[in-house]
Amino acid sequence: MRSHVWAFGCDHAYLAEPGPGAVPPPPVEADAPAWAAARRAVHAGTQIVEITLHGTGTGSVVLEDLEVRVAARRTPPAWNVYQMSQGCGGALTPAAFTVNLDAPRPVLRPVAGSDTGGDAASVLPAPAFPMRVSAAEPVVLRVEAATTGCDCDWSLDLRWTGPSGSGTLRVDDDGRPLRTSAATGRPVYGYAVEQGRWAR
Repeated sequence: MRSHVWAFGCDHAYLAEPGPGAVPPPPVEADAPAWAAARRAVHAGTQIVEITLHGTGTGSVVLEDLEVRVAARRTPPAWNVYQMSQGCGGALTPAAFTVNLDAPRPVLRPVAGSDTGGDAASVLPAPAFPMRVSAAEPVVLRVEAATTGCDCDWSLDLRWTGPSGSGTLRVDDDGRPLRTSAATGRPVYGYAVEQGRWAR
């Protein structure tokens, strides 16, 4: 499971308490978990989670459903927003499930993607349950969560059925809830490479 996935590999923002003079330059996406942990930073506004699933035996496993569980909603912290990029874009928009964490009962909604890397744009079908996985045919589930009103603790519950029975897999941050916070009205900083510092 990857909980620090950036849109197009570059577009993301974090909320962090330290002032801009105490925050090092933005990392590359692969180094984001360590960068964020060192500053106690929180995903700002949105968070993308990717889960790779595959079977372990000879049979197939059916993924029945994926549900969102919001464990806590708090007032967003009065911290600074640090943008990881001043702007970027990509030819591929993966199909995903989106969820509004502010909803009283958050529900995952499938959204189609698109691939404009070729001569003509092609639609990537929205994900849909049930889906089948095996050792030879893995599945990547992408969940894009958003909030404009709370500092949210949340997780995902994946229901599955296979040759050995059925169960529910909890998807979280190594035993801790995932955390995404609204950042509306907070100071926003981008990294000015030519000046070597964060600037508003």
